[in-house]
Parts: sequence; C-alpha cells; structure tokens
Amino acid sequence: MISDQQYADIAEMRARRPEALGEAARGRKRRDEFDDGRGLLFITADDPARANLQIGANPVALGDRKRLLERLLEALEHPVTSGIIATRDIVDELLLLGALHDKLVIGSMNRSGLMGSTWEVDDRFTGLDPAAIVDGNLDGGKMVLRIDWNDPGTNRAIEACAGAIAELARRKLVAIVEPLAVFQDGGRSRVANDPEYVIRALSVASGLGAVSAYTWLKVPVVRNMGQVLAATSMPVLIAGGDPGADGDEIVDRWRTLTRLPQVRGMVAGRNLLFPADGDMDRALAMVAGALDR
Repeated sequence: MISDQQYADIAEMRARRPEALGEAARGRKRRDEFDDGRGLLFITADDPARANLQIGANPVALGDRKRLLERLLEALEHPVTSGIIATRDIVDELLLLGALHDKLVIGSMNRSGLMGSTWEVDDRFTGLDPAAIVDGNLDGGKMVLRIDWNDPGTNRAIEACAGAIAELARRKLVAIVEPLAVFQDGGRSRVANDPEYVIRALSVASGLGAVSAYTWLKVPVVRNMGQVLAATSMPVLIAGGDPGADGDEIVDRWRTLTRLPQVRGMVAGRNLLFPADGDMDRALAMVAGALDR
C-alpha cells in the first residue's frame, strides 16, 4: 500500500524538487542481463497515456493513479515479474517509491494514437525518445505499430517506428515492437486476429530499421500460433494476462508457446493488475506456472 503521506511526497517532489526524478533515475540499479533465460514477464502501465482507462464497467478506473501505483508495486514485488513497460510519468513515480531496482524498465514511446480517435493508426512519438531513454537510465523502448492497408497514417507510423528502432539499436538498447493489423469498423480501428494478418504484421515489423539486432516483438495469442511465430526469428513476448479462475487450459497453451525458441516471455497489463476476482496473487502464480517459474 501507498500511504497518503507517500503519495503527497510524490506531488511535493514534482512541484519543489523536480531534479530529484532525474537523480532517482540515474541512481537506479540495473539488471546485469536483459534476458537471463528464465522467462520474462513485463507488466504494462502505458494505457492511461492514450486515454484507455476502462476496467470492467468503470470507464475511468485506471485514472486513479494512487490505486494503479499500488497494484504496480504489488506486481513488481512478485518474483516472477521481470520489469515494466510504462510512460515516463509512471516510471518516475515508481522510481521515487524505490520499486525499480534490479528490474527491466522499458519506456513507452508512441502514445498519440488515442483510443477511439480518428487518427489512432497515426500513432506519433509523444512519449520517450531514444535520447531520453539513455538519459533516464532505462533498458529500452516500446512502440506500437498499427497497420491498416486503407489508412495512409500507416506509412507515417512505419517510417517513425523504423527510425526509432535504428536509434535504439545504435545505442545497443532493445526496441519492443507491437505490430497490430487493424481494420475500420464503424469508424473505429479494430485489431484483426486472423493468423494471416498477424503473420503479415510480424513480417513488416521484423524488417524495420537499419539494425535488427536489438528488435523484439510483442505478439497477440491467436489461432495457429506455431504458424504465426514461424514468420520471425526475432525474440518474442506473447500477450498474456489473467487466465481466470479456471484457466488451466490457457496456462497450458501459454506454457507450450513459451517453450518455442523465439518466445522469451510474456507481457501482461490491466487484466493481470485488476483481475475479475481481485486476486492478483493467484493470477501472477498462474503466469509463473506458464513460465515454469
């Protein structure tokens, strides 16, 4: 739990000692290895920055920052959790709380594709850039690439992601790319989960950038995952979350996937932080089982 005084101290630090945030970043103890071979689990905390706040019936649940930070602290304390993917504001607050030592910290880079907006595909880089990732003592950057063959904003997004991948690689920092094939449905972008489209998106993302050595991919779990993952040799993180109270079948599927050579771990977000039954320890334990941790 975060006390009212701890939360007030964060607000006070932001207002009166903003330089303390940079000091906390520079003083963070980093992991010796990015991939230690034990199966990675990243927790995502970058949805608020693109106005994606809903949990269940509450449309603004993630808008409660203190509650979100409390859940993140709890998840980061679990031994299965390797690190976090977040925007700089959340990273700074976790740094002030001393929660990120020996964890992998990935900065979220493009957040302008606001959920439900008409420009969602044209997701510009409004978060961390490669220079800020270096200055902030972070371990890499994450970007989303929405691919819609009928939206010209896709071409701008591809070009921007290619440039960011190359700039991170030149600094020997990991770029986690989340390619999503999307289509328009009633004026909104929807993610296409057909394996053919996922394979197309992975193929595009794998070829981006002047340097490929530090590119990782975040991949949704769809049908025919063996065929899907055969599209790339890049290190892959599969999307996970809370498998549910009766999720043994899902956990078994995850476990099968994590034994493939490309799959280096999982990424989970709000469904893990805020499971339907409220029991995050159970959800984390099930993910740990899928990772054989």
